[in-house]
Amino acid sequence: MHLLTAIPKIKNILLILSLSQFAYCADILQNTNDFPQKELQSQNRDFVKLVVDEISKSLPQTIDKYTSFVKIENKDLTLFYTFAINTGTKSDESIKNEDKTRMQEAVTRGVCKSSKKFLEAQINISYVYINAQTKAKLFQFDITQKNCLELLN
Repeated sequence: MHLLTAIPKIKNILLILSLSQFAYCADILQNTNDFPQKELQSQNRDFVKLVVDEISKSLPQTIDKYTSFVKIENKDLTLFYTFAINTGTKSDESIKNEDKTRMQEAVTRGVCKSSKKFLEAQINISYVYINAQTKAKLFQFDITQKNCLELLN
């Protein structure tokens, strides 16, 4: 494998290892009540910033023929993932009316599965969808551990 093509894969592997280490630490911290809550939140804030810095390096990313992952940012203990949708000839209102409910359920289920350790560590996730051409906000799905627990019941 050529080194230049291997670098993005190596970065992804390192990010996965970092996330795995965080998940392991989150499990340990959840099982001990000795770790001060304030320290845990501070550590989580630092970790969230690290995640944003690392993922930002590989953006934008094409998700499918209509969607691109264009930005990630954090505010306190919430990760905001921004996706741009190529709406074609559909109006923003049409997208909001026809696709929001279906997408919200699919996104919430996906995040609850893929980001379980983040959510357990009180790191919330928000998916923001914008029109790729106009940059107008189409919808936003805010996902917390509580949303996932409600989804399972």
